[in-house]
Amino acid sequence: MNDDTHVEYECIQVDRDGAVGVVTLNRPTVLNALSPQLVSELTDALRSFDEDPGIGAAVLTGGPNVFAAGADIGDMADRTAVEQLMRDQTGRWSGVAEFSRPLIAAVNGYALGGGCELALMCDIIVAGDSARFGQPEINLGIIPGAGGTQRWPRTVGKYVAMEVVLGGRPIDARRAYQLGLVNRVVPAEVTVRVAVETARELATKPPVAVRLAKEAVNQALETPLGEGLAGERRSFYFLFATDDQKEGMKAFLEKRKPEFRGR
Repeated sequence: MNDDTHVEYECIQVDRDGAVGVVTLNRPTVLNALSPQLVSELTDALRSFDEDPGIGAAVLTGGPNVFAAGADIGDMADRTAVEQLMRDQTGRWSGVAEFSRPLIAAVNGYALGGGCELALMCDIIVAGDSARFGQPEINLGIIPGAGGTQRWPRTVGKYVAMEVVLGGRPIDARRAYQLGLVNRVVPAEVTVRVAVETARELATKPPVAVRLAKEAVNQALETPLGEGLAGERRSFYFLFATDDQKEGMKAFLEKRKPEFRGR
């Protein structure tokens, strides 16, 4: 991968591999604890990717040893409820979930607390065989605050979600795969590579259709079936106004590879 970004970050590393943007959480001495600065830098990097027409997908990773062991407890321990409310610590994470391109999490080692919630904001999760997913907040006298109580039951159902959130114990990569929490489990040493390969494949797809498909799938988790179906139909019909639809169908009929241009 090559780094062609001109922005200097302290808590993350940003690279580019062709049409794939890669963000690596980079606070190894504290297991990539998710400080407000790190989250701010992450959302800024994703915003830059979203504004770059040359980026078709992105990978988010913590590197070979740990994804993120949670929020920065030292930053939170002595804060009051009002302080937490006013700085809206977890509300600032919304930029991750709002990223419009496919976002693949490459998870090695611990993805706990906020780190797990961050992985669950992604569209696809590639887990190394060392990965551990969990919500240990209950052991600190709090609950997940960045989507853990909402995304776990939507992904694995109420009963597993209760086990994870109330028990505070992590699950390993193999069980996460069995539950449908992750897409693939691979040897830890190739996790990032597999995630980048996955992102590279998705980046070849028609950008407008990919964006609307991602929106439609996410909408399915938030709306009644009838409303979701109506939204899907609107997007389906709209795509017939794009050059990529014409190119895709023409290429299919001509038995050749399509050349999508994102318009």
